[in-house]
Amino acid sequence: MESKALLLVALGVWLQSLTAARGGVAAANNIGGKDFTDIESKFALRTPEDTAEDTCHIIPGVTESVANCHFNHSSKTFVVIHGWTVTGMYESWVPKLVAALYKREPDSNVIVVDWLSRAQQHYPVSAGYTKLVGKDVATFIDWMVEEFNYPVDNVHLLGYSLGAHAAGIAGSLTNKKVNRITGLDPAGPNFEYAEAPSRLSPDDADFVDVLHTFTRGSLAEKPVGHVDIYPNGGTFQPGCNIGEAIRVIAERGLGDVDQLVKCSHERSIHLFIDSLLNEENPSKAYRCNSKEAFEKGLCLSCRKNRCNNVGYEINKVRAKRSSKMYLKTRSQMPYKVFHYQVKIHFSGTESDTQTNQAFEISLYGTVAESENIPFTLPEISTNKTYSFLIYTEVDIGELLMLKLKWNSDSYFSWSDWWSSPGFAIEKIRVKAGETQKKVIFCSREKVSRLQKGKTSVVFVKCHDKSLNKKSDW
Repeated sequence: MESKALLLVALGVWLQSLTAARGGVAAANNIGGKDFTDIESKFALRTPEDTAEDTCHIIPGVTESVANCHFNHSSKTFVVIHGWTVTGMYESWVPKLVAALYKREPDSNVIVVDWLSRAQQHYPVSAGYTKLVGKDVATFIDWMVEEFNYPVDNVHLLGYSLGAHAAGIAGSLTNKKVNRITGLDPAGPNFEYAEAPSRLSPDDADFVDVLHTFTRGSLAEKPVGHVDIYPNGGTFQPGCNIGEAIRVIAERGLGDVDQLVKCSHERSIHLFIDSLLNEENPSKAYRCNSKEAFEKGLCLSCRKNRCNNVGYEINKVRAKRSSKMYLKTRSQMPYKVFHYQVKIHFSGTESDTQTNQAFEISLYGTVAESENIPFTLPEISTNKTYSFLIYTEVDIGELLMLKLKWNSDSYFSWSDWWSSPGFAIEKIRVKAGETQKKVIFCSREKVSRLQKGKTSVVFVKCHDKSLNKKSDW
């Protein structure tokens, strides 16, 4: 027993001497009784001059590292958290987002959280590590607040994929709530049934906004912020297909292949970058109960916070429950489009029903025109009104005129050869989402007959002000 006691004493002395030998490191990582030694994530403060490299690291517990990296104590701080990585390297979007943040907020601090060693494991292992990464980020923020009195109101976390959940966990663990978390297409797999503390949720910051661009599984569809935005329905994004992939490789070579593999998932980041770079013309999203209702154009209202800007300039609306919002986009930057609801009443003396009919509409305005916009109606019947959504990539200004064409099923259709189906249309109602203006178009002949496979029918802006009564909508 005596020899065991002596051995323990000797071991204790040896450990003490080892600690003394480490001296500075132990002291640096244990300030005010806090231990920072278990933090594995690295915090690189990138600069506007070098957005691609981690040249300077702020080390939690090491006070002088903050000054060495020229941290701006009086400005905003963006904390960027990447997601799962196959290569173990940063993806090409990271420097693009850093550069866009600095372009919009030149005096800010953009900190990139490096958890690459944990993020390159098998996906379920990396997903499990988000808790530790979140804890690291929370410890880092708490230290900045306590040590330098840095205001949490200036902290904005931006997390992509698994990084969105790490951001949420960080927000739930900080002593004071951070100002904002932006979730960029939060990862679905392994988080479908996770409780709120283990994933991104509205409680994690004063304001949580989320962009869903590649929804798979129940969580991906489920809102996890105060405002959840689903561009193009939140599934596949325009331009993210095989044909587009081949075109891009032909144009730019194989350098952007990683972009194409994750095209829809990563679109969330590029939509946010777009909002930073094109501040004068933000994309608008519209609150809606379902993407099906949105496709019918039924949700283009801006009353009572029913529409909002997408990305950086979002209005911080906090309702009792999450707002699901939708919008259409282009396939490349700038992504903004202009949304219109179109309502048509099909009249006729004989009862007729047609299914899956293809049409084209052309809009003419004070600034430009947008011609031959295709749309399909699942069904049209005599004496019924149909509403649908169309969008244009150009700003056509105030609407003046429109043309409507009913396409044939094919270039040659036996049924159309003998008799061409048709409907009478008196008026077409159009509501512009971006301007909230409602316009009623009238037929030049009081009533126009739209026939399948025949020429376009023209409608001009009605001048009778009485037509703009609410009852017409």
